[in-house]
Amino acid sequence: MQLTGAQIVIECLKEQGVDTVFGYPGGTILNVYDELYKHSDEITHILTSHEQGASHAADGYARATGKVGVCFATSGPGSTNLVTGIATAFMDSIPMVAITCNVGVPLIGKDSFQEIDITGITMPITKYNFIVKDVNQLADTIRRAFVIAQSGRPGPVLVDIPKDVTANKAEYEPVKIGPVNKFKDIVPAEEITQAVDMIKTAKKPFVFVGGGAISSGAEKEVRAFVQKLHAPVCDSLMGKGAFPGTDELYTGMLGMHGTKTSNYGVSECDLLVVIGSRFSDRVIGNAATFAKNAKIIQIDVDAAEINKNVAVDLGLVGDVKAVLSKIIKELPQQNHDEWIEKVKANKQAYPMSYHQETLTGPYVIEEIYRQTEGDALIVTEVGQHQMWAAQYYKYKEPRQLLTSGGLGTMGYGLGASLGAKMGCPDKTVINIAGDGCFRMNMNEIATAARYNIPIIQVVLNNHVLGMVRQWQTLFYGQRYSATVLNDKVDFVKLAEAMGATAYRATTKKEFDKILTNALQCDGPVVIDCQIDSDDKVWPMVAPGASISDAFDENDLKNKKE
Repeated sequence: MQLTGAQIVIECLKEQGVDTVFGYPGGTILNVYDELYKHSDEITHILTSHEQGASHAADGYARATGKVGVCFATSGPGSTNLVTGIATAFMDSIPMVAITCNVGVPLIGKDSFQEIDITGITMPITKYNFIVKDVNQLADTIRRAFVIAQSGRPGPVLVDIPKDVTANKAEYEPVKIGPVNKFKDIVPAEEITQAVDMIKTAKKPFVFVGGGAISSGAEKEVRAFVQKLHAPVCDSLMGKGAFPGTDELYTGMLGMHGTKTSNYGVSECDLLVVIGSRFSDRVIGNAATFAKNAKIIQIDVDAAEINKNVAVDLGLVGDVKAVLSKIIKELPQQNHDEWIEKVKANKQAYPMSYHQETLTGPYVIEEIYRQTEGDALIVTEVGQHQMWAAQYYKYKEPRQLLTSGGLGTMGYGLGASLGAKMGCPDKTVINIAGDGCFRMNMNEIATAARYNIPIIQVVLNNHVLGMVRQWQTLFYGQRYSATVLNDKVDFVKLAEAMGATAYRATTKKEFDKILTNALQCDGPVVIDCQIDSDDKVWPMVAPGASISDAFDENDLKNKKE
């Protein structure tokens, strides 16, 4: 049957099972939006306050559901406003398809109104991108975009469609879309045997889990492997929930703001099994001294990550789920009681702690954990609050923590929380922000209010750019250049003006009561939590130092004495 390009776009989205799209219309994408209007009973469209919010919402939808997130934008500034969100998804390997429209084919390259080379701009931050100048190629291109976004190492794909292509007609044949064959099983049997042999000779093994385990859906295999290996487990920020944070073998996050137990354990172990992690600089600290006593096995679907940041003894390139399944099958039950007891002793010696007298970020996170019984979807912005959310909420399942790890995008969380709630309407969704991050995209509270999306926005308001201030305190002689936000902005009044319910908490008792009320609310809620400007995230590893040099507040005091 003959359909316009705009009709083909909508039919292809329906083929893929897309039920929600986030976007913002404009001149070049009007044909698509006109067609979307006719299918509003099949595809829900969320009009965000800004295109960046749409890209983050698509990202949050994808992280929360495991499905492909979709966002729309018009040409020029509409498409460039997606760039930060696309880069965020790219750095964290999130499957997303961004559909933009451009000026008509005859106008391309003539500096036409709102013309931009969005495929050129996004080439370094997408898995692949397309500009479709022939309507006959449109359906196949969109289908290919969804396959690319999901297969191998997931990531964002952009499809740019000139306006005249959305109006032109082509023959369209519906296709029944089956499951994407996401991974190729390419690990040779002899490498599996080599891994098993290395594991069997280890006396002090440690497991490090990253976001690849979540992308692979390998949480059951991770848990089975850990039990068979009988070893302690740490994770990266992106790996939260792949192994339960409530398990006695879990030691906490690794790296710059990881626990001393994890940092010391990895520094002392004789075998480190790395599952779906790319060895970010925030994880490894000084690469020359990272896990210097250990042989390293790295499992990753992307061959480019093997030996990229840290030299490993064995790299297994393949789907984490498939590789672990093979290792589990060959590996006899191991026992490392003595090593585990030593690690447990470290957990007792180096507990996570914070000041109990006043309302603090860690207290807020722990109270959220208590009142939600550990079952909420926690979304964060980027900064101190993000680290506290990683440290003090115990993630029992994958896809419970949605956060910008690789790019570190301030302003990510609020849009992502909208996407998460649309994807998982039965889940409690709470976005944790600092006041600096909240300022960046707080206009999306208006989006939440417009659609009555019941997310809870918690602002840990310390009136400064907290993480930057922490660095300025520790490493820049307390010179607080451009980090003080102590002005007259009232987040409660702003939130109420945008249609949300809003509260301010200044004490622990106030926050407890407010959170209880917020969890019963059927619309968006903003909670402005007043905390001290100089609260810090502990422990910490100085930039470029070894992770074994982690220090906390007591260490600083003892050093001064």
